[in-house]
Amino acid sequence: MTDGQEHAWRQSWSTYGRELPLNEPLSSAPGEPLDLPRWFGRTAPVIMEIGSGMGESTAALAAAAPDRDHLAVEVYQPGLGQLLMRIREQGLTNLRLLRGDAVRVLTAYLGPGTLAGIRVYFPDPWPKRKHHKRRLIQPEFVALAASRLHPGGTLHLATDWAHYAAQMYEVCEGEPTLRNTAADGGWSPRPDWRPLTKFEQRARIEGREVRDLIYRRADPE
Repeated sequence: MTDGQEHAWRQSWSTYGRELPLNEPLSSAPGEPLDLPRWFGRTAPVIMEIGSGMGESTAALAAAAPDRDHLAVEVYQPGLGQLLMRIREQGLTNLRLLRGDAVRVLTAYLGPGTLAGIRVYFPDPWPKRKHHKRRLIQPEFVALAASRLHPGGTLHLATDWAHYAAQMYEVCEGEPTLRNTAADGGWSPRPDWRPLTKFEQRARIEGREVRDLIYRRADPE
């Protein structure tokens, strides 16, 4: 990490972050999920972002929606350190960080119906065919993510890899508890509120189309 990231980590991680064991078996997970209202100091809708990277988009989204709490899950320590710097610089009080595996977080640390939204922006595309099984967006993951949304909660995906976008669409369309919010049942228009990051700008320059998918958890029948 840079000196600034290390300083932010020492000063702020104990307040804004928690580290979860990356290789801990599920059988040893805590019996109780995270107490998010206690951690945030209030009760508000919670949006979880998986793979916050260097935190540019995450901090902007949290600043733009102070009425919502934001939970960023990332394994890359320098990225979390940079996000801590953004929290301090912008005075954000509605953002908390988890260092750990997102599937483990959803499985063992968050109960059903906990979240108002889950965001997965530009996950690793694993472009080689032999590595496609490593992609995050698989039927099992989407079913798990949907179960952690309360009715009306949204799953928002974005990618600049056409093949992965097609896989995301197929998987989400196959999840019976989710409904596509696009009027034509296809790709969602890029929301104005999703920040345009340097990563996405580079993808555009290199000629890769960015596709968004937004699904809503259906109300129970």
